[in-house]
Amino acid sequence: MAASGGRDGSGPRRRRLIATAVALVCAITALGTSGTAFAGTHAPSSVSAPAEPAPTPASNAELETVRGQLDALYRDAARATEAYNAAEEKAENQSKKIAEIAGQIHAVQERLDDLRRRAGAAARAQYRGAGMPPEAKLWLSDDPEDFLDGARRVQEGEKAAKNLLDDLTASRTELKELERTASTRFEELEKQRKAKDKAREKIEKQIAEAEELESQLEKEERERLAELEAEAARQAQADWVGSGILTGLDDATSASARRAIGYATQQLGKPYVWGAEGPDSFDCSGLTSQAWAKAGYPIPRTSQEQWRRLHRVPVQQMRPGDLIIYNSDATHVAIYVGGGQMIHAPRPGRSVTVAGAGTMPILGVVRPDPQRPSVKADTAGGSDGKNGTDGKNGGDVKNNKGGKTD
Repeated sequence: MAASGGRDGSGPRRRRLIATAVALVCAITALGTSGTAFAGTHAPSSVSAPAEPAPTPASNAELETVRGQLDALYRDAARATEAYNAAEEKAENQSKKIAEIAGQIHAVQERLDDLRRRAGAAARAQYRGAGMPPEAKLWLSDDPEDFLDGARRVQEGEKAAKNLLDDLTASRTELKELERTASTRFEELEKQRKAKDKAREKIEKQIAEAEELESQLEKEERERLAELEAEAARQAQADWVGSGILTGLDDATSASARRAIGYATQQLGKPYVWGAEGPDSFDCSGLTSQAWAKAGYPIPRTSQEQWRRLHRVPVQQMRPGDLIIYNSDATHVAIYVGGGQMIHAPRPGRSVTVAGAGTMPILGVVRPDPQRPSVKADTAGGSDGKNGTDGKNGGDVKNNKGGKTD
């Protein structure tokens, strides 16, 4: 029987072969599945990519380098701002002069037109009476004396005609000269406009570079940078006060200076904007020039011109209201308020503030109102200009707007 195969031992051998085959299939299946999984995935979901190491915070030495770079950029921007302000002031003056010349040209042109009309009338009258020689007029005249009177009138008329022609020629010459002057003024105006544009480009470039440099710092680094700046300012002020520079100084000042200080104080907290002179924002010289203008003393617009043209006083003799000029190139200015403090518009990104007067290198001190007597703080209120003791003084203003007074 076929079923008897089990008797010859083939049954157990088949079972062993089947078991081996099953084991082999399972092994192959397992390998295939494992290989498929490896080929189709990058990494198990439970394993994450290695995180980038956190950036190392900048050291204080590195931040000091950044502070030096920022100072250099803002100093360049301050120089460019002074150039912009100077060009703008000159452009405004040129525009005023051009307007004045235009008025003069109009007046001369009207006079010239009138002279031309009169000259034409005189020429026509001469033409009508010029057809007969004087001898014939004498013989035909009923009264020789009338003729002589007429001759004298003719001579007077000829003299008047000559004067008319002289005036006509002079007016034409004056008109041409005014036109040449206007042309020169227009050329100067265009030159100042180009200077303004060039300065504006440099200001914007330097400020953008400074802002880009600051933006690369982490928040904690910016905070430490601000602390380093504040500490440097405190140290500079302490060194300045410690030098004894304030010994002997008091609060004696002029009433006009107190008005200038009062105006500057009212601007505290307003933002620095280059080229601005109020009322909502200021640059450094915009603040000081407006403060003294409100006090009745117009002064130059830029810190460099304030240094060049205003009366200079020794630092040891400065009084509240005086202007402190900073940096070797006179590119910053503040108003001294007493007690070793000043009010100024520092730089882009900052606001009008009170600071130590010795926090920056001082070039010198100028006084817009050297003619005004000083008064103590407790008596200053009595001389406020309303009683004539310190009001606007045309002579003083003219002196301050003139050349260097020291």
